[in-house]
Amino acid sequence: MPKAYVFTRYGGPETEALVESDRPVPGPGQLLVAVRAAGVNPVDWKLRTGYRRPGASEPDFPAVFGSEAAGVVEEVGAGVTGFAVGDEVFGNPVTGGYAEYTLLPVEVAAHKPAGLSFTDAAALPVAAATAYDGVRQLALPAGATLLITGAGGGVGVAAAQIALAEGVRVVGVASEGKKEFVAALGAVHVPSGPDWADRVRAAAPDGVDAVFDLVGGETLETAAGLLTDRSKLISGADRGTVARLGGAPVARARTAAVLDEVARLVTDGTLRPFVTAAFPLDRAGEALRTVEDGHAQGKIVIEVTA
Repeated sequence: MPKAYVFTRYGGPETEALVESDRPVPGPGQLLVAVRAAGVNPVDWKLRTGYRRPGASEPDFPAVFGSEAAGVVEEVGAGVTGFAVGDEVFGNPVTGGYAEYTLLPVEVAAHKPAGLSFTDAAALPVAAATAYDGVRQLALPAGATLLITGAGGGVGVAAAQIALAEGVRVVGVASEGKKEFVAALGAVHVPSGPDWADRVRAAAPDGVDAVFDLVGGETLETAAGLLTDRSKLISGADRGTVARLGGAPVARARTAAVLDEVARLVTDGTLRPFVTAAFPLDRAGEALRTVEDGHAQGKIVIEVTA
């Protein structure tokens, strides 16, 4: 039977397990995909703890981890057009990506360009797409200064590259250990930790024009204090706090068109997914710990053997 990495109830890592599961059956408008790679994101472990996205229903346990996947179409559901068995695709699965098989709804699935690896494609549907949506939402002109908190993670790395390509100056807050990584993107690195806001002021004496927060909580509160226009404050990490501060959550499009666009940015050299580590499915727990512990640089991906 196919294998999948799941959590059996809400809680910590002790709820996780690699299990055998039934192969999903595609419904109308869905693709059955043999997974070749799955992206790992902070939301994965947050969902395990009981975090619920707004409007999300209670999961059926055991619940398969993962909201990014790339692979090969094995079967198409009723009413599907534009996709066929054998197509290489990537997108946002509805049955979890940490698995040998998953289901992709066609509205959040895209054809993988031939020049894009499965591993890199699996890093795009959440991280790069969130970054793309956020940069579009801010709509900064060339020459503006964008502050990104959590700049060393998957979304931050993608947002920095997209903004820099549009002529925006980027100041990225990340740990000291990620200094060279953030600087290599072309961003100005500011070490996180006590008094980081003072270091931002020193790095951007004319102020920052927008904040793309990827940390939330106290960090978001502090970042908001660096802005005069709170309409240029967005967060991909803390919907409640950013709304209270006069900003907005990242407005996710969640469309195939956005997936096509971020794939194009990779193939034309504008965007590098920066997959810094890949783990096999039977080590999915290690992959998740790398992200949950906050030590990941760039993207972590799980590779599934064909």
